[in-house]
Amino acid sequence: MTLGVFIFLAALSVISAIGTVAQRNPVHCLLALVVTILTVAVIFIGLDAVAVGFLQMIVYAGAIMVLFLFVIWLLNLQAEMRSAPGYLALKAISGLLFAALVSELFVLLWHAPSAAGAQALAPAGYGSIDKLATTLFSDYLISFEITSVLLLAAIVGAIALARRAASPQAAASRTTGAQIGGMQPAQAQAAAARAQAVAAEARASAHSESV
Repeated sequence: MTLGVFIFLAALSVISAIGTVAQRNPVHCLLALVVTILTVAVIFIGLDAVAVGFLQMIVYAGAIMVLFLFVIWLLNLQAEMRSAPGYLALKAISGLLFAALVSELFVLLWHAPSAAGAQALAPAGYGSIDKLATTLFSDYLISFEITSVLLLAAIVGAIALARRAASPQAAASRTTGAQIGGMQPAQAQAAAARAQAVAAEARASAHSESV
């Protein structure tokens, strides 16, 4: 990878990362994060770490980002309202943490080896699939299995939230709302009264069952 291509990809990844935390719409933030992950994956491939680059694309951009998108749709997240007052202490702490992170980044870049030195320090077969598989299933086997269990628990939790049973009041409201469409005002008022009666009866029956 030439220096110009690396600088272009690095700048694109930084801009998209800033867009991830700077945009108000969560879907737009997610798309910017996908661009960041794909750009980093291309950088990995350009630095001869082909397996890591493709894993970055498949696992993060292909699977985890889709999971994030489903969570956004499931929770019906809206655009962030930044005009709300308050949270001064939280903003001050966030600014201090951001300054500390930038300082740490500059220290790491200052002490980082050059490209030629890093290539000389890399072991033989660095970034290959067999080397990655050997390291993953020997030194990091426990961490890999724990991550698998966590992802499985997240999937089960998402399914449980999506299949949550509706309460009798909500079911009655949805049924009545579907029936009210197209009615006359008097009929709509009568239907609303019947819905309130059904909801009150459902609450009374639920209370009697609990007692």
